Amino acid sequence: MKAMVFEAFGRMPEIRHVPDPVPAPHGVVIEVMATGLCRSDWHGWMGHDTDIRLPHVPGHEFAGVVTAVGSEVRNFHADERVTVPFIAACGRCRECHAGHQQVCEAQFQPGFTHWGSFAEYVAIDRADNNLVRLPDAMDFKTAASLGCRFATSFRAVVDQGRVRGGEWVAVHGAGGVGLSAVMIASALGAQVVAVDVADSKLALARAMGAAATVNARSVPSVVEAVREITSGGAHVSLDALGHPETCFNSIANLRRRGRHVQVGLMLAENAQASIPMAQVIAHELEIYGSHGMQSWRYAAMLEMILAGTLRPDRLIGETLSLEAAIPALVAMGATAPDGITMIDPRI
Repeated sequence: MKAMVFEAFGRMPEIRHVPDPVPAPHGVVIEVMATGLCRSDWHGWMGHDTDIRLPHVPGHEFAGVVTAVGSEVRNFHADERVTVPFIAACGRCRECHAGHQQVCEAQFQPGFTHWGSFAEYVAIDRADNNLVRLPDAMDFKTAASLGCRFATSFRAVVDQGRVRGGEWVAVHGAGGVGLSAVMIASALGAQVVAVDVADSKLALARAMGAAATVNARSVPSVVEAVREITSGGAHVSLDALGHPETCFNSIANLRRRGRHVQVGLMLAENAQASIPMAQVIAHELEIYGSHGMQSWRYAAMLEMILAGTLRPDRLIGETLSLEAAIPALVAMGATAPDGITMIDPRI
């Protein structure tokens, strides 16, 4: 099969022909019809993820068709249209038994712990625990956009942030995760303030439902700007970028008893962030992490999408070939694209 491969961190990937995957007894092979290009893929290529073993094929949010099925798989068969959460679970540990597969003790992640979806085919283990059937009405690009950014935002806003109608929600960073969070929070009836440094991304945030926007480069203080717009601070605030400054601002712009959700990855030189702990204590703030979403929670998200309440397809930007995706991946460290870039390995 054709795949994007890199043999050293930070070195330009190449398109190569590599052996087709075969399914484990409990796994399947999926023909990749669409796969998203995410900043997390850039982090992996840079060597910020210690799980990656070289040579490596990146890619972790995808949708496609099952082409081969292991002998122990019971719930899925060939030719089914599926997607997969970017955190795949073992199905056997304490957290999995409690329904918390997103923090599985023996989790694996295609594109990080295993070869990923920047290829014509990808193998997924523990298929009965991890595959999600796609509605017939959903196209592959939309389904692929759910796997990391949209599903992660859904859990962050709905489950961790517990956003309710009428609340003010601040979203710091208007990339794929942030725009997804804007759309989801708005659909729940919240008023959203989107914060970014690019006017083009803020315009997209308004189109996705943001009630107000803040260009962080145009105000003396992001925290004070959000506090002024929300008349005292956000009820819920998300750092959708993953940077010490956006993390600090997201916590500091909360009103009393507000809830901060850290969604953006904090890696490499950004791994350590200072937080206003005196404010956290005095105002009884809540701080949550959010990392992926369980496969069984997709049903609630898919229901809202099929009803038209959520429109993840509006977040999709350009579609690239594997070859064209190489410079796009390399560039993500400096400039994130507007919306979600898709890769079609078949072109």
